Amino acid sequence: MSSPYKTVALHTFGCKANFADTSLLSSTFVKRGYSIVPFENIADIYVINTCSVTDNANKKCRKLIKNLKGRAPESIIGVTGCYAQLKPKEIIEIPEVNFVVGMHDKYNFIDKIESLSSNQKMLFHSNDIRSIENAFLAYSLNERTRSFVKIQDGCDYSCSYCTIPKARGKSRSVKIKEIIKHIYQLEKNNVNEIILSGINVGDFGVDNDESLLSLLKEINRCSNIPRIRISSIEPNLLTDDIIDFISSNQNFMPHLHIPLQSGSDYILKKMKRRYTVKSYCDRILTVKEKIKDCTVGVDVMVGFPGETEKHFNETYDLLNDLPVSYFHVFPFSERENTLAASMNKIIDLDVRYARAKILRKLSKIKFQKTHDDNVDVIRPVLFEMIDEGVMSGLTDNYIRVQTKVSSKAKVNQIANVKLLNSNSGIMIGSTL
Repeated sequence: MSSPYKTVALHTFGCKANFADTSLLSSTFVKRGYSIVPFENIADIYVINTCSVTDNANKKCRKLIKNLKGRAPESIIGVTGCYAQLKPKEIIEIPEVNFVVGMHDKYNFIDKIESLSSNQKMLFHSNDIRSIENAFLAYSLNERTRSFVKIQDGCDYSCSYCTIPKARGKSRSVKIKEIIKHIYQLEKNNVNEIILSGINVGDFGVDNDESLLSLLKEINRCSNIPRIRISSIEPNLLTDDIIDFISSNQNFMPHLHIPLQSGSDYILKKMKRRYTVKSYCDRILTVKEKIKDCTVGVDVMVGFPGETEKHFNETYDLLNDLPVSYFHVFPFSERENTLAASMNKIIDLDVRYARAKILRKLSKIKFQKTHDDNVDVIRPVLFEMIDEGVMSGLTDNYIRVQTKVSSKAKVNQIANVKLLNSNSGIMIGSTL
């Protein structure tokens, strides 16, 4: 008996690895004969791929679910991802939710939901997350010009605030041979940029006697894709050899995202991070010295238990002094079954939000300085889209650029652009 459902809409919360996972799930639906429609449209099935880094991420998911059922009452709604793995019973009890899929069943549940009606529920979940042995290679094709390629999943770290090991399992990597095979496929689809993504990318190969550096070298040897980026990488795993390799190979982009979390050694120790302020500074300065014009992004957390005004000021001063370009700022969020959730000296929510606001203001200042430093500079831009006579794309060092439509450049082509000025967080340029 064939399924009564024909269309699927998917939505993603969270990290680049999640976007790659959603793309793989989308292609799995297509292979089963489904049509993928925009999430704003009416669909037979909605699937939400969730994040659970903060409680706010969970709230956004619940709000989206309630809004969905209001406009598509006959549709069935499913939830997968980290939130689904950590809180399956909480989610399945939401009246509007029809099915919840944990990590074990993330890619093999489709046939099981085809008999579901809009008033029925199903739960696919296993608590034994550490038993997952394989990493599924996933990549996105939604952006046409760029693709997130998930090369690694899970994490062996034990940061005191983080639920990811419980949601994703142990660190595991896709074999280099398989990654290269799929990169060839991306080349055939005219993808001009790939972003190597994962939960802990720097740990790539720890489970199979390979390494991130070996992967980078093999991609460099085999691939003709002109742009390759590495997504967020832990500072203790960003080795001198990796930095040197990026600096000496022009198809690896001068842009890195290196999480800090705190500028206080006291707080870093409480977080169970694997570096010190001094070693973090060394990584940033080495990157800036060796990789010409490299843009560096930072993750930072405020309001961790025990974070005094002095500790916060240490973080502020460090970020102000370091040659970094922007921050992703997160107020500390208590996550159930983490060490940090039971710590004393809890910081009031209003203090957390106030500190986050201060750092976001500083991030804008640093971001503007990056733009100012690039005025009158010529940089290669991969154009991604045209909208109302304006072309938009990213420089090699991850600056968003807009230009007037020109015969000198096309979507999914790289062209040299002179950067002229900054407007509302975007550089305005002229195609050469």
